[in-house]
Amino acid sequence: MKIKDNAFILVLVGALTLVGNMIGPKHNILEALPGMIILILISLSGILLAKIMPGKIPAVAYVVTLGCILTYPAVPGAAAITKYMAKVDFLALTTPILAYVGISLGKDLDTFKKSGWRIIVVSCFVFTGTYIGSALIAQTILKLLGQI
Repeated sequence: MKIKDNAFILVLVGALTLVGNMIGPKHNILEALPGMIILILISLSGILLAKIMPGKIPAVAYVVTLGCILTYPAVPGAAAITKYMAKVDFLALTTPILAYVGISLGKDLDTFKKSGWRIIVVSCFVFTGTYIGSALIAQTILKLLGQI
């Protein structure tokens, strides 16, 4: 996929996110726009790095690394970046992405059917295990921090 196509998809998801951000957490589109632009630029940079860097490191690894570096408190401008990105709600961000995944799965429904009923059982165990594991980790950390 070309960088131009990736940019178009990211801008489209960003626009849908801004609308969802306005409906759900009631953030004004203009106040969330700088954070969304930053997120799109970080994502595009990660995708570009994955294409030009040697090795088979996925783009998501570069995106996460760039995001962590840019929001690390010792980095100049990190506080401003964090302040802008705080106006973009996580659930508003995931809604268009999950819709896209649903559409993608819909076009591969025949492949999904061939997987059989076992994939549903395995998925249920994976989801349950992930949820319980996350809850246990959160419980432990929150107890250690004295939050609960």
